[in-house]
Amino acid sequence: MPAVIVENLEKEFRRFRRREGLAGAFKDLFQRDYEVLRAVDGVSFSIERGERIGYIGPNGAGKSTTIKMLTGILTPSGGRIESLGLSPHKQRKQYVRRIGVVFGQRTQLWWDLAVVESFKLLLQIYEVEKRAGEARLAKLRELLALDEFLHIPVRKLSLGQRMRADLAASLLHGPELLFLDEPTIGLDLVAKDAIRALLKRVNDEFGTTILLTTHDLRDIEALAERVMVIDGGKIVWDGRLEALRDEAGEEATAEIELLEPAALPELQRLLPQVRFEQENPLHLRARFSKRAIPAAELLSRLVGALQVADIALPEPSIEEVIRRIYEKAGKSAMVAAQKQGVAR
Repeated sequence: MPAVIVENLEKEFRRFRRREGLAGAFKDLFQRDYEVLRAVDGVSFSIERGERIGYIGPNGAGKSTTIKMLTGILTPSGGRIESLGLSPHKQRKQYVRRIGVVFGQRTQLWWDLAVVESFKLLLQIYEVEKRAGEARLAKLRELLALDEFLHIPVRKLSLGQRMRADLAASLLHGPELLFLDEPTIGLDLVAKDAIRALLKRVNDEFGTTILLTTHDLRDIEALAERVMVIDGGKIVWDGRLEALRDEAGEEATAEIELLEPAALPELQRLLPQVRFEQENPLHLRARFSKRAIPAAELLSRLVGALQVADIALPEPSIEEVIRRIYEKAGKSAMVAAQKQGVAR
C-alpha cells in the first residue's frame, strides 16, 4: 500500500480586499469585500514507501500549502488525504508520531538550550522508549556528525550546523515519512552538499520516504528520483527525473567540431528537419526535434556527410527543463481558455 494517497485535493483561502483611499477605508468598516483564492486545485498523486520525491513549482504555485495539508497543519477544503493509513488533520496526534518535518529556517529546537538537551526533550515529547531513543540518537550523531556541537546552545550554531541539528530532531522518533520544505535555503554550497548527502544516507539506511520542496533545482538533481511539478495549484508533471528531461527536452542540440569547413546549404538540403547554426567554419550547432529525427540517426548522417572531429549532445539543465514545462502548461491553459470562450 502506498505511503501517501492524495485524491482531488483542494485548498481555498478567503482574502480581504481593501478599498483605496479614506472613503474606501470607511466603507470597509461596515461592508468588507472578500475574494476566494484557490491555492491547490484538484491535486492527485500517490507516494510509495521509500521514494524520494521532488515537489517543485514557482512562488505561489501551491507547494507549501500542499505540504501543510499533508502534515496536518491545514485542513483541506476538498478532496482526500490518506497518509500512513491516517487522515493527517483528523488523526493529528497519532500521525505526527510517525512523520518528521523540516521547514527551512524555522527551527523546532529550543534556542537557549544545548542541542543535546533539545533532543532529550523531543524524545520525551514523542514518548520514545529510553533505550530505543538512545540508540537512535547515537546513530544520528554518527550519521550527521553532531558531536562537534552537541553541547552548544542552538543560538550559537552556524546555519549549516542548525540545519543538521533540525534534521536530526525530525528523525529522532524514527519517522516513516519525512517532509522537507526548503531544507537548504540560506546555506553555502559546502553545507548544501553535506545536507544532500546526509538525506541520501537517511533514505538508504532508514528507508525513510522523503517529500522535498525546494527552489534550488540542484537539490532535485541530487536527491529526487521522481519529480512532481505544480503550477497554479495543479500538477502539470509527475514522473521520473529522466522522463522529465526527455519530455521537456524534445528540442535538442548537437555541438559539432569539424576537421574541414562544411557546405551549409548542402547540409541543410540533406537534413531539412534540422536547423544549423555556424559559429565559425569549423564549428556547427544543430538544433532538432527528437521526434522528427532520433539523435542516433542524426549523428550517423552527420558523420557520413562531414569530416567530424567531435560531436557533443549536452543535456539541458534542470532549470531549462522546468522552464519548458511551465511554458507548455501556460500554453495548454491558454488554449483551454480560448476554447471555453468560443464555446460560450
